[in-house]
Amino acid sequence: MISNHSLTSSGCALRATAGLLLMAAWAAHAQVQEGGSLPSVTVQATRASADVPLRPTVQKERERLAQVPGGTNLAEPQKEARLATLRDALDYQPGIVLQDFFGGTDQPRLGIRGSGIQSNPVNRGVLLLQDGLPLNEADGSFIIGLIEPRNAALVSARRGANALTPGATTLGGEVDFVSLTGADERGRVRFETGSFGRQGLQGAVGGVGERFDGRVSVSSDRFDGYRHHSASQRDALQANVGFQGDGGFANRTYLTWTDLAFQIPTVVPKDRVTTNPRGVMGDGNTPQDRLLNVYQRDPRRAATQLRLANRSTWGNEALRQEVGVYWQDTDDLFNDSTTHTVTHSRTTGAQWQASGRPGGASGALGWRTALSWTHSAMERDLYANNPANGQRLQRFGAYDLDASNLQALAAADWRLAPGWTLLGSLQWSQLARDAASRSTAAQLDQQWSFATPKIGLNWAATPSTRLWANLSRSQEAPTFWEIVSATVAPNSPATASAELVRLKMQSATTLELGGQGRWGEGAQALHWTAAVYRSVLADELISTTDANGIRVGTYNYRGGTRHQGIEAGLSGSRRLGAGAVDFRAAWTFSDFRFRGGEYAGKQIAGVPRHLLSAEALYRVGAWRFGPNLRWMPVSTPTDHANTPGAEQEAYALLGLKLEWREGPWAVFLQADNVTDRRYASSYAVRNRTTAAQPGYLPGLGRSVTAGLTYQF
Repeated sequence: MISNHSLTSSGCALRATAGLLLMAAWAAHAQVQEGGSLPSVTVQATRASADVPLRPTVQKERERLAQVPGGTNLAEPQKEARLATLRDALDYQPGIVLQDFFGGTDQPRLGIRGSGIQSNPVNRGVLLLQDGLPLNEADGSFIIGLIEPRNAALVSARRGANALTPGATTLGGEVDFVSLTGADERGRVRFETGSFGRQGLQGAVGGVGERFDGRVSVSSDRFDGYRHHSASQRDALQANVGFQGDGGFANRTYLTWTDLAFQIPTVVPKDRVTTNPRGVMGDGNTPQDRLLNVYQRDPRRAATQLRLANRSTWGNEALRQEVGVYWQDTDDLFNDSTTHTVTHSRTTGAQWQASGRPGGASGALGWRTALSWTHSAMERDLYANNPANGQRLQRFGAYDLDASNLQALAAADWRLAPGWTLLGSLQWSQLARDAASRSTAAQLDQQWSFATPKIGLNWAATPSTRLWANLSRSQEAPTFWEIVSATVAPNSPATASAELVRLKMQSATTLELGGQGRWGEGAQALHWTAAVYRSVLADELISTTDANGIRVGTYNYRGGTRHQGIEAGLSGSRRLGAGAVDFRAAWTFSDFRFRGGEYAGKQIAGVPRHLLSAEALYRVGAWRFGPNLRWMPVSTPTDHANTPGAEQEAYALLGLKLEWREGPWAVFLQADNVTDRRYASSYAVRNRTTAAQPGYLPGLGRSVTAGLTYQF
């Protein structure tokens, strides 16, 4: 549980630690400048940093993604001035929809092509990876707030059917967070502070030797919150050590520990987004406020995870193999105002991949095969919440949950002619989701076996332009968040009940066309990417909330649905006077609709129809400064019935950024929502709703963040 006192104490400790680290860094720097007597250090390069084991560089990853016949993203978080949240790392990326919940280290809504976007909080639809190995539990769920973006050297997203790992079969694809290693930096101290009590601190050290390299990072974040009852905090430790052996053998071990906690201010009626954006239910004296009083119910989430992973690779271009294993232990408390869901999960997984190209790089045929296995054992207990003080009442559900996945992949690419490559793959999966009550005889065992084929074509139309087409199949099983359903009336916790729900798999067939390329050469080149897709879905998993904005269940929509859209991005630089303008922009258009059934022709709630983000920074010397824009130009339905007057209203948020980088130092000042626009950043999804029902999350008001980084 988070309290204001604990956050205040943590904030003091954070500031003290920050001061000590910065003073030490400054003293070291000053001593060197003044010719002090620091011990001399001799650095001798024993091997190229590109040979550091299991360290994909940006260039290598760009070349790998160029072989994918579909939409991908490659983000470089370390180039961002501020790097406190997932939005900082993935903003300006076409096809990746991020909707803030509370603006801190909580649980933003991440969506790719609409898969799982209705779940509240979002916990399925995309396979998250850490260094190529899954972060999701075996049932497909994840806690997105556990991700620490400061430790990512790059983020590689393969949207939709363009996923590369054997465990990725969902419509949303996969997002891989690739860790910094000892070869990337010798050390770093980063400090950030800003409005609403935002504070962030990171310290990292690394090194590289003849055969070994290693890196350790410790970070801490605190956020008092813009809204009442919205404080958040996260502490994280991440370390990895790599070993380079003989004969192409390499090994890397990863250790991660994360402690996450945040308060949940919950949703409010639509009118309060503009009249009292910092408020919560309980600030007024209406029957709704008294029933859903946030201060008394104390909704919150607290999760701790320990993760250990290891990867090995060996061989050469003719035959290269890789084996990865991982284990993670997660404790999760989620109080959604009426229910305490307490989960302890232990997940184990293994993955093997082999690839080759007979005849070497010039060979016409390449192949790849892979196997993966994942297993999660969970104990989940459901308690009614005391509406007077937020404490646990009676336990009304106790379940043993067991999820396992066994998946195989076979893929090949054939260079048909100069510039033309045909690619195909076939994934086979066997999934199990078994649930048994520890307090009753209720039991539900479900198994699915299926194949997900893909075929694609790459055409290098010019040396700087690539076009593609692909046709694919995707399948997604429900998670235990959907299978175990709780019903608790806010005014009657004594009648709380739980049940196991049998659900079908969501399936889709997707056609995608697109391309990417470059206009011009050198620093003046203009880079572009665009993809258009259409997915026809059956049995889409639709999650909804009740009249109070509390999740109530998931069902398969029987009338069929359709997801289609456009994902486009543009970036480049243009000379202007004594400097240059660096710019980037992304547009994601999402047209998701019900094809038949009760809501035939209606827009599926949960995703903005248009979402645009753009930034233009004038660069001169060590300075960069300029505006940015996040724009949702049309309103978005918040319910599947598309009730008039209940939409999320359109908004445009203007920001300003100032950066200075010189040698090992970097400083930034960033202002967000400078016009103090009052808007809803997200909302609870329902089948039918009214504007008077609590369902909207007010977005952050005007804020300023400043930060300093010293790299050594």
